[in-house]
Amino acid sequence: MSTTATRPADARPRIRPGHTLRCAVDRVRVELLQYMRRSDALVFTFLFPVLLFSIFASAFSDVPALIELDGQAVTQPQYYLPAMLAAGVFLSGVQNLGIEIATERADGTLQRLAATPLPVLSYFLGKVGQLLVTTLLQAALLLTVATTVFGLELPTEPERWLTLAWVFFAALVCFAVLGVAIAQIPRSASSASAVVIPLALVMQFISGIYLPFTVLPEWLQAIANLLPLAWVAHGMRYAMLPDVARHLEVGEVWNLAGVATALGLWAVIGTVVAALTFRWIKRG
Repeated sequence: MSTTATRPADARPRIRPGHTLRCAVDRVRVELLQYMRRSDALVFTFLFPVLLFSIFASAFSDVPALIELDGQAVTQPQYYLPAMLAAGVFLSGVQNLGIEIATERADGTLQRLAATPLPVLSYFLGKVGQLLVTTLLQAALLLTVATTVFGLELPTEPERWLTLAWVFFAALVCFAVLGVAIAQIPRSASSASAVVIPLALVMQFISGIYLPFTVLPEWLQAIANLLPLAWVAHGMRYAMLPDVARHLEVGEVWNLAGVATALGLWAVIGTVVAALTFRWIKRG
């Protein structure tokens, strides 16, 4: 006498070894194709920091240096380069992913994916892979424009480039999970941009992206220092600017330990919130 085991209709088949990784690779390809076809993502996420840097560098090219001491100087275009590098990772992670995932939930894309053998981890690895590729290309384009069009000099010390690398990738992970977490806030596709973009814009203004951080009121600095973007911008400035730029920082010191601590804490917070709140199906 034979028996047939039954399982709940919503249960997924057992995942074979390597299936998650193969699905993730496929998802990266799909995500990149979809990204390149979205004109709003290309303009307001990929090209936006490059365009803003070009505007700022052109407008402030003849403005006196922010600081000049011991034969070193920090010009306005120099100051905006690390700011736009930080903004690029932030916009791609928090703003773009937040809007993208919220829209996919609202239009039923996530519900359709839930009916496939696609693991949740593969879905998110696809998003992170797309984020990695696009932010690296964006950073390369921004540095190329800065050096070839505006004649800025890049740092030559290996330590500075190593710092740039770990701050960049730590920020990428942090902003990716925060983007997933923020995507749970909008309740419809039409409200996704209206909810996420103002939050992103406010965070940029208080984090020293468009204005030097030390010109902000102390109470705004205190709020910004509770958020990750201000620390990413601080780490980027350490990597890209002459050491004299530390006199433009709070306390006139570099605080890379603070950068690592803040990004680590926010990555953990974002991961926990995303894991607890993510749903394939739109909320009622």
